Amino acid sequence: MERSRVPEIPDGLQWFNVDSPVSLLKQAGRVVLLDFGNYCSIHCQHVLSDLHYLANKYRDRLVIIGIHSPKFPGEKGGAHVQKAINRHHVDFPVVHDPGLTISRAWGIRKWPTQVLVDRGGYILGALSGEGRLSELEQIIDYQVNRKGGSFIAGEFSFSILHSPEPASVLSFPGRIVASDSKVYIADSGHNRILVALTNGSVLRQYGGAAAGHIDGNATSAAFNNPQGMVLVNEYLYVADEGNHAIRRIHRRNNDVVTVAGTGRQGSSAVFDGSDPLSVDLNSPCGLAYRKGMLYIAMAGSHQIWRFSLLKNTLEVFSGSGEENLVNGPPGEAAFAQPTGLTILGDKLYTADAGASAIRCVDLATGFVSTLVGAGLFEYGESDGEGAIARLQYPLDIQADSGRNLLWVADTYNNKIRKISINDQCVSSIFLNRELDEPGGLAFHNDTLYIANTNLHEILRLNPDNGHAEALNVTEQFAEI
Repeated sequence: MERSRVPEIPDGLQWFNVDSPVSLLKQAGRVVLLDFGNYCSIHCQHVLSDLHYLANKYRDRLVIIGIHSPKFPGEKGGAHVQKAINRHHVDFPVVHDPGLTISRAWGIRKWPTQVLVDRGGYILGALSGEGRLSELEQIIDYQVNRKGGSFIAGEFSFSILHSPEPASVLSFPGRIVASDSKVYIADSGHNRILVALTNGSVLRQYGGAAAGHIDGNATSAAFNNPQGMVLVNEYLYVADEGNHAIRRIHRRNNDVVTVAGTGRQGSSAVFDGSDPLSVDLNSPCGLAYRKGMLYIAMAGSHQIWRFSLLKNTLEVFSGSGEENLVNGPPGEAAFAQPTGLTILGDKLYTADAGASAIRCVDLATGFVSTLVGAGLFEYGESDGEGAIARLQYPLDIQADSGRNLLWVADTYNNKIRKISINDQCVSSIFLNRELDEPGGLAFHNDTLYIANTNLHEILRLNPDNGHAEALNVTEQFAEI
């Protein structure tokens, strides 16, 4: 069978993390791994840890190049790509392919997909989906160690050139929880939880700058990209997404402990939930609490799980595990990367990011219906009745019981939307400040707190007049 030589990447595309475009033809002598994907997909995000491992293991014998292949319009701008690269700590060259030119030319129809090229510049083949690390490692190991051919050591044909974020107190803040006197901030880019007064003065910090999975007291503990949070009596529960775990913070003695998850990513929804610490979770992202039950948006398995705090047991509450938008009873319904959760009345609502949808789950039966959204590739920026309104990759949702509505972080539209429960009408909120991929919301005391993620700030919005101001979060800890 005739082998195919790797084609060159077309000219005119935007590159990141390098000083100049990378030529595939100049990489002969090294194995090349091309990673086709985008940063909105939880599956593509999971692959990044595999790539980091391979880059460290093979160093100057392997070249990794990301081919950013956007799904949503909001991903097609270069500014979005740069923010995503910084947020996910991507340190290899990335070429932005907004028109999917490279994907179509290479016949790539599924993301993530990794294409391997041997030391002679010939295509070895492609592997699609996540969880292919062992196969990739086996192929690369054989190729870098096989006899024959040349091996280039020393300098690469390109230089890594990062464009870091400006220094700031917060780094890509994710989710927020608000109480009468405090605001709890998942300072996700710094892998920590901050507790601040409503004027922004920081009271406490849990975790430090370095990512890790360590239980301990306050700053001796470690998190990895913490996201959703919920207050339950004297505890703060945290969806520690990067560690695939649920953590619990005692707000009085400041102890941080893991209450569910092993730190490993789960690959199956079949498990024994009688011991939550033995169950592999899959990117828990959002939390909600009701009557002894902690509900978990399990983004990686496209399901809603339920954790009984009274019985200390875990179970799948709703969702078959298929990535899709399907209504129906819990075993037949399907979600697409659920991320945010909130409860209003006897219903659980989720921001179903991958389907650009808002879903409703009956707390008594687990039956799933859809308020907004029509499918995995139905998205947009239109107001109106739920059947015709469109969102674009919403990441969080908050209930407003006084107004009987839902607030939605419409992330890739850079908007805050509201949904009336009475008529399921969607409308946009116009603010006096710029939003850049808002990723978290909290509603308390008639104030909507917004994690303006890409601008590294927390906003306080008056929902009646659209006036928003930044919470002045300072490194100066308040006296307590």
